Amino acid sequence: MDPEDAHNLALRLLGLAEQVPGALTLLERLSAVRDDRLVVETMGLRFPNPVGLAAGLDKNGIAPRAFSALGFGAVEIGTVTPRSQPGNPRPRIFRLPEHGALINRMGFPSRGASSARARLQHVTGHMPGGGVLGVNLGKNATTPLEAAADDYVTVLDALHDRADYAVVNVSSPNTKGLRDLQERRALEELLRRVVRRRDGLSRHGRRLPLLVKVAPDLDEAGLSAALEAALAAGVDGIVATNTTLSRDGVSGAGAAEVGGLSGAPLRHRATDVVHFLVREAAGRLPIVGAGGIMRPEHALEKLDAGATLVQIYTGLIYSGPALLGQICAALLSRRPTR
Repeated sequence: MDPEDAHNLALRLLGLAEQVPGALTLLERLSAVRDDRLVVETMGLRFPNPVGLAAGLDKNGIAPRAFSALGFGAVEIGTVTPRSQPGNPRPRIFRLPEHGALINRMGFPSRGASSARARLQHVTGHMPGGGVLGVNLGKNATTPLEAAADDYVTVLDALHDRADYAVVNVSSPNTKGLRDLQERRALEELLRRVVRRRDGLSRHGRRLPLLVKVAPDLDEAGLSAALEAALAAGVDGIVATNTTLSRDGVSGAGAAEVGGLSGAPLRHRATDVVHFLVREAAGRLPIVGAGGIMRPEHALEKLDAGATLVQIYTGLIYSGPALLGQICAALLSRRPTR
């Protein structure tokens, strides 16, 4: 089956499970690992476990409660853009099974912020197992870079009271020019604008933690600049990393496809970025580790590098939801019974 068709079918089935009485309870009984020893408290939030679903799998909030029932500690929907847009032409997802990898050039296909708000109306506060709901914020492809902050603020305005945290996505390689926003000055200006808006919204309710997602292709100077911009702007955390444009470790016809590479070939670089940012942040910000988590030991590797939380996507595609339970079991094996 075409990878995107398979993806959409799985989402529809999970979305259907949210509508069938008792289905989420059954999913939770079959899949979820619940244990207080897995709980992580950070950014003012309580995560039932440190393993989250990365943005990109459920772009439009089709099945966040079902993913939470499967046992994810957090589910990050999106990327959500202000207005509906189709994304890039198909085909735009490519499997590289011999490398445990995917290449995608989706380009933020999104039904828009108003649609996401409507879909999340009955989700907020009702995630099975106390799962945390995140939303990944993006800009429309037609919005010029100098107006990008307007788009991020628009999505934040629409979803701030629907989500438990939000992530500013400036690191997808599939929206033209987007990664230019990771440059020190541009990133700080953008984040300051979004943080100001977040703080203004906080006066009318709770304070929404705000993170920024960075690319694995930044060198140490670029990572340091992004970190300093995040700290100066007052964000609450960093997600490291997005997909990579590098093709190190992959070969064959599929490797020539344009787009961001995820999965096993990204593992070591993503862990190196986590380790670097943890060291440079020196406790000032939590780091969320993502990239190449295909087996339980890969999640432990990110956490050992200092990540507070981790996220998976490609590992779920190849291994299914059993991977989540295996990671939780590996974590519990390290923690004595209370």
